[in-house]
Amino acid sequence: MTCWRYRAIGDDGTVVTGMLDGESEARVVEILRRQRLTPLMVRPGRKSAGGWGRLLPSRRRGLRGDVIAGFTRKLGTMLGAGLDLDRALRFVTGAGSNDRAGMVLIGIRDRVRGGARFADALEETGCFSRMYVGLVRAGEAGGSLPSALLELADLLERQKKLAATVQSAMVYPAILVVASGGSIVLLLTHVLPQFVSLFAENGVKMPTMTRFVMAIGDGLGRWGLPAGLIILLAALGVRRAMQRPQVRFAMDRWLLRVPILGSVVRNVVAARMTRTLGTLLGNGVPLLAALKISSEVVGNTAAVRAIDGAIASVKEGGRLASALERGGVFSLETIQFLQVGEESAQLGPIALRAADLHEDATRQAIQRLLAVLVPGITIVMGFIVAGIVSSLLLAMLSLNDLVQ
Repeated sequence: MTCWRYRAIGDDGTVVTGMLDGESEARVVEILRRQRLTPLMVRPGRKSAGGWGRLLPSRRRGLRGDVIAGFTRKLGTMLGAGLDLDRALRFVTGAGSNDRAGMVLIGIRDRVRGGARFADALEETGCFSRMYVGLVRAGEAGGSLPSALLELADLLERQKKLAATVQSAMVYPAILVVASGGSIVLLLTHVLPQFVSLFAENGVKMPTMTRFVMAIGDGLGRWGLPAGLIILLAALGVRRAMQRPQVRFAMDRWLLRVPILGSVVRNVVAARMTRTLGTLLGNGVPLLAALKISSEVVGNTAAVRAIDGAIASVKEGGRLASALERGGVFSLETIQFLQVGEESAQLGPIALRAADLHEDATRQAIQRLLAVLVPGITIVMGFIVAGIVSSLLLAMLSLNDLVQ
């Protein structure tokens, strides 16, 4: 499928530009017109820049997770209340406050009105994941679309909550490091140098500890900016290297083995996999398709490889739990849950129960990590500041001796 760059005019006269996937120019023009846009220009475009352009972060063409979750819950609630799909989409579209979301929802509604299946209309936008589309398709086929949408909303909200837990846990340590580092740099580059002229005027040699700290501050003043640029370039280089499958796999595999942090990563990966697997199986998605979709949401290439190996084994008649155990990524607890689910023919519900436990374990592990990390940072930074202040006091005492 070709990627097309377009420029169009909306109903309110505003000019809109963007990218769309389509089989042909005519198909892209049709999609734009269904979104109430008048095409001005449609031509082939590139999805991503090559070379060093790949180092820079790019904007994803899609909707925010909270917007999708809100749309899904509203639509599922309206369908569950007895509204037909067209009326429910009209109400949800009218209630949308996000411009991008409104355009996407209008396009979905127009496709459904044109006779397309809801899942196909979602897939055409390119804004919804394979998991989302697959679960909606299973709900349509089984006549349980309202419950499928509500479960999807629960799944998206849980995923967002888990990601927010991990991200927010690092905010305070990051602020602590930045604030302490800024204080240290300020002392080294602005406070201590004030004593150089005083010692020079009196022809007295500074204390050894003060000279050592002064040398560090002088180095920061001279080489701080070049060092910062080197670190930035190194970070960009690492980002580019991580795009290589071998490097990404090695890094993800190493993360799973890091003490303390590795247990957090394992629980996050297991929670994503079991939550997605259980939700898909509970809505009638076949096991192989559910496993393939689950591998796309775990966010760790080592886990993806383990799940892909399990898919190959299941195709040949093997057991899921045994195949995942051979991958060496998932914990024994996860394997045991899946094994019990297979033996009792309750793989979907058991996987959801395992996801609950893994999410709880993730929160507890993050709390333990913070309990160690924050005091550790405080102690290290305290020692550094104490050393600088000690050198400052030594210099002041030396000047006081000169006065006496």
